[in-house]
Amino acid sequence: MISIQIADHRFQLRAAAVLVHAGHVLLHRLEGDTFWALPGGRVEPGEDARATVVREMAEELGEHVACSDLLYVVENFFTHAGQKNHEIGFYFRVELAPKSTRLNLTQDHAGIEGSKRLEFRWFPTATLETMEELRPAFLRQSLTQPLHGVQHFIQRD
Repeated sequence: MISIQIADHRFQLRAAAVLVHAGHVLLHRLEGDTFWALPGGRVEPGEDARATVVREMAEELGEHVACSDLLYVVENFFTHAGQKNHEIGFYFRVELAPKSTRLNLTQDHAGIEGSKRLEFRWFPTATLETMEELRPAFLRQSLTQPLHGVQHFIQRD
């Protein structure tokens, strides 16, 4: 994975999935975390960001996905567990297979990240603007807008 320590910052390259279905967006959180984020993960050396999204969704959710349009390029600066982070993120439009059981909006879905449990949940896009625990914060507004073209965001939390 592309994640290195440089001075007092951890630099990482991340790719994420934007799954929107029936007015809802799929978010996930790692067991023990208090915040929600779009599913995805760190890009491996030699791997393109779209391939990362497909791999991460297979590993974490057990689903094959169709990864298409690049929607957001994000420069994300944040502190997590006392560590300063500088993250570059590529966020792609993603679709699940039409008959996927993960399209059930009424239940949580379990996943795995290494030895830790992941919780996946569909959230109505209309509620995201007030969702303080959604990270990065720019998603609270951007996911409520039509998804078209590539947008660039700089997020400092």
